[in-house]
Amino acid sequence: MKVLRKLIAAGAVTMALATLVMPAVRAAEKDIVDTAIGAGQFTTLVKLVQEAGLVDALRGEGPFTVFAPTDQAFAKLPKAQVDALLKDKEALRQVLLYHVVSGKVTSDQVVKLKTAKTLQGAEVKISTARGKVRINKANVVKADIMCTNGVIHVIDTVILPPKQTQKKSY
Repeated sequence: MKVLRKLIAAGAVTMALATLVMPAVRAAEKDIVDTAIGAGQFTTLVKLVQEAGLVDALRGEGPFTVFAPTDQAFAKLPKAQVDALLKDKEALRQVLLYHVVSGKVTSDQVVKLKTAKTLQGAEVKISTARGKVRINKANVVKADIMCTNGVIHVIDTVILPPKQTQKKSY
């Protein structure tokens, strides 16, 4: 009877671990764009990536690290700022590329960095305090969503490249 209990307990632990690992395995079967689409919390980001003509690039070989703002993060932006970006495709591309770093930079690597150069050309500042990681002023709320061509880290605020933050029209 004791052997049976141990086998059942071991089976339960195995099943619990499998459920934790399986979503990551499924996500790793998709590229960054398809993973973002499937997540359901990046509909605004996906729409803007499509508007900016960056879908093919982010489906490319990479690898890429994307600091992906949620729909709630985009909702914090003033409507006038979003409208201005939608009218200026190059400015939109620059903002989106500011969220992407070349290479697959997982959370254990991110915390060792002070800055990271984005595909937009400028650097983002990386800081850690009280167990939290920040990219500029955005908090990383979920890390290491593995994709076939990189990794996604979810952030709670849209980060703007230095040039964008200085524009008075927003």
